[in-house]
Amino acid sequence: SMGRFVEIKDTLQLNIEQGFPAELDFDTHKNKQFKAKDFANRIFIFKNKSKIRLYKSPPVRNFLVQNINGKWLYWGLVHVTEVTHDYINQTTYGKFKIIYIYTPEEMKTAFKIIDQRPEFDYFS
Repeated sequence: SMGRFVEIKDTLQLNIEQGFPAELDFDTHKNKQFKAKDFANRIFIFKNKSKIRLYKSPPVRNFLVQNINGKWLYWGLVHVTEVTHDYINQTTYGKFKIIYIYTPEEMKTAFKIIDQRPEFDYFS
């Protein structure tokens, strides 16, 4: 077939290996909540996302989701600041900054509002 398939995304869904920030730990967050200002001057790198993906560009937000063994935990909002495509391996790399972190209560309701696919619900 001619051409390649490109996905346009509003969700940056990552596991730790792909670059989800390791310091964002849900158990820690429940006890002492993280805030976006804690990460204000940090740029995070993601890598090895399968397929060629395009993300919404600032000032439009993307959702930040942690993939934990196939379950999705919605953490908040990010700006994807840079994207690189490897057309040979059909992978996407990039950089992002955190602009908002949900409270633990917001995390629980975010899935119901945004996603609703029960097989992906971290809280089920």
